[in-house]
Amino acid sequence: MVDRNGPNRGAVAPGSPQRPPSTFVEQANVADGEVYEEFEEEWPECWERAAALLEWDRAYEAVLEDDDAPFYRWFAGGRLNASYNCLDRHLEAGRKNHAAIWWEGKRGESQTYTYRELFVAVNEFAATLRELGVEEDDVVTISLPMIPELPIAMLACARIGAPHSVVFAGLSADALAARMDAANSEYLVTCDGYYRRGDAFNQKRKADNAVLTVEQDVTTVVVDRLGEALPHVLGENQYDYDELVRAHEGARVEPVSRDAEDMLFLMYTSGTTGQPKGVVHTTGGYLAYTAWTTHAVLDVEPEDTYWCSADIGWITGHSYIVYGPLALGTTTLMYEGATDYPDRDRLWEIVDRNAVDVFYTAPTAIQAFMKWGEEYPEAHDLSSLRLLGSVGEPISPRPWQWYYEHVGNEACPIVDTWWQTETGGHVITTLPGVCEMKPGAAGPPLPGLDARIVDDAGEEVEPGASGYLTLHRPWPGMARTLYDGDDRYVEEYWQQFSDPDADEWVYFSGDAARVDEGGYVTILGRVDDVINVSGHRLSTMEIESAILDVQGVAEAAVVGGTGMTGTHVYAYVSTENDAESDATMSERIVSTVEAAIGPIARPEEVVFTSELPKTRSGKIMRRLLEDIASDEELGDTSALRNPEVVGEIQTATREE
Repeated sequence: MVDRNGPNRGAVAPGSPQRPPSTFVEQANVADGEVYEEFEEEWPECWERAAALLEWDRAYEAVLEDDDAPFYRWFAGGRLNASYNCLDRHLEAGRKNHAAIWWEGKRGESQTYTYRELFVAVNEFAATLRELGVEEDDVVTISLPMIPELPIAMLACARIGAPHSVVFAGLSADALAARMDAANSEYLVTCDGYYRRGDAFNQKRKADNAVLTVEQDVTTVVVDRLGEALPHVLGENQYDYDELVRAHEGARVEPVSRDAEDMLFLMYTSGTTGQPKGVVHTTGGYLAYTAWTTHAVLDVEPEDTYWCSADIGWITGHSYIVYGPLALGTTTLMYEGATDYPDRDRLWEIVDRNAVDVFYTAPTAIQAFMKWGEEYPEAHDLSSLRLLGSVGEPISPRPWQWYYEHVGNEACPIVDTWWQTETGGHVITTLPGVCEMKPGAAGPPLPGLDARIVDDAGEEVEPGASGYLTLHRPWPGMARTLYDGDDRYVEEYWQQFSDPDADEWVYFSGDAARVDEGGYVTILGRVDDVINVSGHRLSTMEIESAILDVQGVAEAAVVGGTGMTGTHVYAYVSTENDAESDATMSERIVSTVEAAIGPIARPEEVVFTSELPKTRSGKIMRRLLEDIASDEELGDTSALRNPEVVGEIQTATREE
């Protein structure tokens, strides 16, 4: 049972519990702590609350069918359309002039789509796709940066019953080709290019190279993003987006009624075998779950201006930029650009100017904000903010506290959310109107979820001990299978701790975690994100968390470097603006790690760098740091947003 009672404090030390402000609780979408018990007593019918947030063409016959576990079927027999639920019904409810998408471009451009305007754009492109030959169940690949045509294309696919496969625009031509081949996708929506820190980058050339290597013939639609800044020529079987849409001006496409278990989209994620996994998400369960978690966890209201700073090329953008917010009829903000471009206060200027209510970002971004200094958020009026969120990686107590104080002004609850591509939506986090916050701990499992930390034998560990994070009950947003096979789906997620003979199916997340006496879960990182030093398995997240507790440290990444004497801990650290990157700081880092974890975790080297290598989605590329630490040939760096820092880090590592 989760302890939801605790003292109401003002400023708190990192790690100390904190109650949500009473003013927030009074207006929260979910504020009754009995919701946990109600979901337990009513399970699985409790998930009718999520389904009730949608409109159905045909009512479902059963909330859950589990006779073919682990291939669970949610809202069986029901029919609906995701595009209709994100667009048409809001027009019918009189919200046609309400802003659906506010887009902020990298060079200061901005564009607003009302629900009526988004409806028109989606219908016109849906008609375009049909004319190009796209039929129900055809997979359409979308490789676009953060521009409005990306969600338009997604919703157009959903409207005609064609699953979409969005591939992050920063991935290489080989990665794009591999995903198109795996999905046997014959349709690609891409663009001429996009701006990378102010410079024009040729996306079409990369897409053309990908198409050349796939086995099937591909029809390509090209969005003109850069105009004269990057002229391009259309080749055979390639079409201009604007010309196609103009030819279908005013078209209306009846939304295709889809079975709740029909595929809505396909998303590729990394696999343990090195081959990307095509994660299949279905229409009914996924859409209901993302709508419910957007409502209950992110506390989003239709009148809100909501901003998730992720890229739509990843699952966070699918669930919490597009489908969740638009299903609720709110205004979702899209931003094309880096957190510090053109200036380090760019994000806060956007929050200020657009009066953002809910802001959802990544711990790596928060660490960067902390490094740059509180003067940037404090230069803007952030009083519109009501709730803050964290997603992508575990957030350590010190960055959490900085976020709470300097962005939220100690008035905004923070939801630290753990979930995966495969879960579709939030799994472990606090309900901000119910639960106290514990910096560094994600929180309890959501109502209706059964998360347990187990040992190698599948037995629950004692509070405080680390183990494997597992889920012992299905949930509506879960992936249904993998596109490349049911066998791999079972092997990857359901084999390690399940007992099919006893009809006991346990989902293995691949993450390590620990749980405290109050039921709050702290995520320790991927099971394979460990460093084996002299037979001791050390969590990189635990070491990084200890380093981030050192005053003056802004960001840290820990990897294992292999040399003549075995594997050692290498710590790559960037400091805050006014902190010295010197021997004294290095000694403080080493002593803090030894005190927090033990001498076995002592970093062999502390390498200071101006910034850490990050992908354009904001994640630290630890694999690259491993290559540098082990003095090996560098792997693919095409997804880096700051490739110039690699040489600096290599030089600093050698000097150490």
